[in-house]
Parts: sequence; C-alpha cells; structure tokens
Amino acid sequence: MTAWSLLALPPLPEESARRLLAPLGDKVSVRVPARRDREALLAALSDAEIVLGDWTGALVMDAEAVRAAPRLAFVQQPSVGVDGHDLGALAAAGVPLANTPGVSAVAVAEWCLAATLALLRRLVAGDAAVRAGEWPQQSLRPGELHGSRVGVVGYGAIGAAAAGMFRAMGCEVSYWSRTPRQDPGFADLETVVGGSDVVVVAIALSDETRGLVDPRRMKRGSLLVNAARGPIVDRDGLLAALREGHLAGAALDVFDTEPLPSGDPLREFPQVLLSPHVAGVTSGVTGRLVGAVLANLAAAVEGRPVDGVVNGVSPQVSRKFTDTAAI
Repeated sequence: MTAWSLLALPPLPEESARRLLAPLGDKVSVRVPARRDREALLAALSDAEIVLGDWTGALVMDAEAVRAAPRLAFVQQPSVGVDGHDLGALAAAGVPLANTPGVSAVAVAEWCLAATLALLRRLVAGDAAVRAGEWPQQSLRPGELHGSRVGVVGYGAIGAAAAGMFRAMGCEVSYWSRTPRQDPGFADLETVVGGSDVVVVAIALSDETRGLVDPRRMKRGSLLVNAARGPIVDRDGLLAALREGHLAGAALDVFDTEPLPSGDPLREFPQVLLSPHVAGVTSGVTGRLVGAVLANLAAAVEGRPVDGVVNGVSPQVSRKFTDTAAI
C-alpha cells in the first residue's frame, strides 16, 4: 500500500518529527512545512492526507487551509483544545478532527488544586517576604480550603478530576456543564459562579463559552482559577473585579494573548498567580499524549476507527484518492 502523506505541524525540526512518528514505519511519509508561516502551510497542504496539528495553535486548519487540502482525510490534534481549527469546514469536507481527551486531566486538575492552595495559604507572598528578610508570621493571614464551597465550570475529564480532588480535601463541590445531569452535584451556572468560594474554570473554548464567566458575578472575596482558555473569562470583568477588590485572588494558567504581553495589567496585581500555560505540561502527560496520538494515527492508516473525533464526522478514516497519478 502506498504510504499516507502526513504533514506534521508541531514546532519540531523535521528529523525530530520523523523520530516521533517512527513507530508508524513505512505506512506514512512524513513532511513538515518549509517555514512556520501561513504561506508555507497552505503550500504544504496540497498533497497532505493526514495532518498532525500544531499544539501551539500557530498553524491551524481553518476554512482556507481545508480548501487547500483536497486529499485531506484526517486531522489529529495533539492536545485537548482544538482552538483555531474550523470544525464546520472540516466536517463539510468529510474530514474527522480528533483530539486527545483525558491525557492531561489529572495534571491540570492537580494544578487547579495546587494553585488554589497557593492562593489561600499565600505561599508566594510568604516566600517573597522571607526572601526580603521579613517574617510576617502574624500578618499573612492565610485561609483554609477544607470546608470551602468549590464550583467547577465544565465537567469533562478535567472538571471531573478536579471535582474529585477538591471533594477529597473536604470541600463541598458543585459543577455546571452544557449538558444537564441528574446528579446532586449539578447546579445552574449562576449558582456555581455566584455561590462558590472558589470557581474553577475547566471548559472548552467555543463561541458558546467565550466570555462565559464574569468575575463580577462571583461571590465577594472568592477565588478564580482558570486552567481552560483565557477568553472563557470576561477580561473586562476580571480586571474590574480585581481593581475593586471584589475577588480575593485569581490563579491564571491561560490568557487571551499568549505569551502574556509585557504591559498587560494582570501583571500589576500581587493577588494574581500567573502561570505560563503549563498546567498540562508534565512528563506523564507527554507520555500519554504521544501514545494517544500514535495509536490514533496507526488506527487511521490501518483502517480502524479513530478515537476522540470532535466535529461529528465518522471515525472511520477513508482515503480520498488511492491513485496519486490521478491527482
């Protein structure tokens, strides 16, 4: 069988991409764009049958890119988020788009728990004070997590894992998801956001969820923890809630613009814990991610259904052209 033409978009040298995909053997022919820009991406798509997505989101399969790829049969995104890809355009072209659900759930949930504890116990402020020669044992006034009401926005793999960890810490946990559930923990969004001491954002970004959480509607003195995507939280509302002292603090692993610009006002607030989008970046996640990607790519080229399709297309990947001479 002729090798499948696979275009690898992650920010890796071509030889590194080849080594990563070596377990697929001669079933695929691996290429990378000549440059990491839009023009080179569109040029490289002309004969691509499989696209391995870019986890940075710099190179995406939007409608124009889909039109530039007449042979495209499958897109595998090596992350949970599929930001930037045009799910509708891919579906209209009959191309399944798969992500890697669950691979980072434990890691991101751990970050949410750790970040909450860091805010409550004022770990960063304490460290800074001691390094400066101070000893604020009586003035830091840290809080406790046990007994707090925690609201989780989104109840996929990450949200469910976070809810379990916070419950294990003695918290009363409620959650909201776009799909209502017959579960005592499920509550409406207003209750979850407005009635919790800690609000954890763990939902995917979409047109429906953009600006979903307005911190001004949160309980006064509460904490916001966002490990999902920056635009899910209303930015103006977040800045206003911080300036007015409505929020006691926030832990942010994600931002509207990444990396965070040097003059961004979020840098001004000492009660905000800033993290460089690393909640899901651990050695364990990397291993699970590579395994999931390779398993799905192998399934695609061997004629088996793939897992994790997010755009409603059949998980059975079908080659569009079997005779390359006919292209």
